[in-house]
Amino acid sequence: MIEATRRAAVLGKPIAHSLSPVIHTAGYAAAGLTGWSYTRIECAAAELPALVAGLGPEWAGLSVTMPGKEAALAVAAQASPVAAAVGAANTLVRRPDGSWYADNTDVAGMVRVLTAAGVSSGAAVTVLGAGGTARAALAAAAQLGCSAVTVVARRPEVIDELRPVADALGVVLTAAGWADAQRHLSTADLVVSTVPKGVADPLADAVAWRPGTVLFDALYDPWPTPLAASAAAAGLRVVSGLDLLLAQAVGQFEQFTGVAAPVEAMRIAVEKATAAAPLTES
Repeated sequence: MIEATRRAAVLGKPIAHSLSPVIHTAGYAAAGLTGWSYTRIECAAAELPALVAGLGPEWAGLSVTMPGKEAALAVAAQASPVAAAVGAANTLVRRPDGSWYADNTDVAGMVRVLTAAGVSSGAAVTVLGAGGTARAALAAAAQLGCSAVTVVARRPEVIDELRPVADALGVVLTAAGWADAQRHLSTADLVVSTVPKGVADPLADAVAWRPGTVLFDALYDPWPTPLAASAAAAGLRVVSGLDLLLAQAVGQFEQFTGVAAPVEAMRIAVEKATAAAPLTES
């Protein structure tokens, strides 16, 4: 379909085991984009501005994972409202004038998978953790019409860093300590776990899941997590980080190429890859 050479990549550190090339390359093949290539580039946040500035006109887009999402926002000439509100970008799109446009497809991807899981407007949302993925969760909650979010974290000062984001999004943020996590999980309509591997494991046997609650666990290696297994055993709808990885990549693919993403082909590729190899974010 398109013969001219176009390039894209995922930036991050570490990046060696990223699944993004698998997803995007499968999409190019299924869409007939024969001139397109997608690779990994090891890049720390401090290195990102110089790397991006040195890219030639053949570069159409960049996926950005940790630790470069704030740096990606800073190098862009313009940003989407959601990326600006969240304060981080996972997507850089080359514009015709050579400048870069920043977006955050984590948010749209999260909205997509949570809507598919049955989350509706007005749901009571509890977020475990207060890092970068929690910011995306706040934005997704706002777009889903959930105007109040409880954030549970081990350090209150980290939750305070989210307050400007919540204010920008029009979300009422309630802070809670980790000692109250069990109670908030038991009363939520949607639980979003953004904490590192192992942190939420002690909650798996303690929480009394309410019927109808949806759990989104941003982890996916190993899967299921104890928290996800507990929720599934209680009959809850469970969404994984792998679901989000695919959904956010679909948004990037379409912005980079201008072509509708062949979602099923991309899904099959990532499922095959995860069955055969260890996983990592993005």
